[in-house]
Amino acid sequence: MSLTLPGDPPGGRRAVWVWGIGVAVYFVAVIFRTSLGVAGLDAADRFQINASALSTFSILQLLVYAGMQIPVGLMVDRLGTKRVLTFGAVLFTVGQLGFALSPTYGMALASRAMLGCGDAMTFISVLRLGTRWFPARRGPMVAQIAALFGVAGNLVSTVFISRTLHSLGWTATFAGSAMAGVLVLVLLLLFLKDHPEGHAPPPSQHAGAAFVRRQIAESWREPGTRLGMWVHFTTQFPAMFFMLLWGLPFLVEAQGLSRAAAGELLTLVVLSNMLVGLVYGQVIARHHAARTPLALGTTGATALVWAATLGYPGGHAPMWLLVTLCLVLGACGPASMIGFDFARPANPPERQGTASGIVNMGGFTASMTMLLVVGLLLDATGDSFRTAFSAVFVLQTLGVVQILRLRRRAALRERERERLVASRVEAVHVPA
Repeated sequence: MSLTLPGDPPGGRRAVWVWGIGVAVYFVAVIFRTSLGVAGLDAADRFQINASALSTFSILQLLVYAGMQIPVGLMVDRLGTKRVLTFGAVLFTVGQLGFALSPTYGMALASRAMLGCGDAMTFISVLRLGTRWFPARRGPMVAQIAALFGVAGNLVSTVFISRTLHSLGWTATFAGSAMAGVLVLVLLLLFLKDHPEGHAPPPSQHAGAAFVRRQIAESWREPGTRLGMWVHFTTQFPAMFFMLLWGLPFLVEAQGLSRAAAGELLTLVVLSNMLVGLVYGQVIARHHAARTPLALGTTGATALVWAATLGYPGGHAPMWLLVTLCLVLGACGPASMIGFDFARPANPPERQGTASGIVNMGGFTASMTMLLVVGLLLDATGDSFRTAFSAVFVLQTLGVVQILRLRRRAALRERERERLVASRVEAVHVPA
């Protein structure tokens, strides 16, 4: 039975409409973020760069993204969702357009950094929007559905941008896609509201560096926040680095597939992500205790299938194994969302943005690290994908150790908070 405080938002059709606009902004941001994943080989030819320089595109983008997570969380807590999403939409649209028109590698890098900065402002804002418009019991499912639309954005870049890139060319493809950013910006400015009527948060009485330090310190002090960050760190990156940049080169150059076949496998990752996301959201909403087993189970399955693929005799894995790899990688995104389900009950509403920023920083830090390591190892080993991709296991081991270390502490703290909420609900409903 769900415990609902009297001040819980009502949800309903209006909530779906307003929240849907925020999700649309995130959808477009993911299209822009992942568009390089199907254009990596084209970018290498266009700017005449090697593997390390190519990986710098995504590393810089993720470096900006990860570095912005805590500042964005603080901004959302203080400025509200609409303002932050507006800043983000402007930045990622200008970044995508700049990437389309960049004549040099340096200008293209600057454009991807701007895109990463705008992208960083979207997902945390959408999570906050969901907590402001929907009851708390809907939190896990709302978050998974938001992530599902992000995956759909990945699907658009995988299927449509890859096709238009080779039919229309670089400039027309990226400049044309930038118009989607203009569209969602207009919808955002016209229709999005931070919260329903009668559910405005209390005005903040805090400002300055002391407030910032306290927000971060109190969020970090919660074991649930730190556990959520490590869950996100451990589960997101195996699929992220693959989809963001290195999947297509691995499948084409190391596995000998055609671009068309490789594109179909990348699409399979996205479709698997969408299906698994719906399942995980339902399971966690009904059985909160399933969070840690799902996270660890996904990590174990990912490690197993990567080991089988990289260790296959002869180097070329059979198609059935590559299909299995892509299906399992599809579970990484939904598993990473479990991190937010640890941080959400551990923090009060006024810290949700900051706590979500800390969690979100985990997976993108791991993905950035993996992108960098793969690029360096490929150049150092003469394009040995087997050696480069083995770094997956190092990061997974680190993450699992931290999850096991924090899970009991987080569970005890969460039970304390549940008892406190139950006592408050009981006090509210006791007749005078």
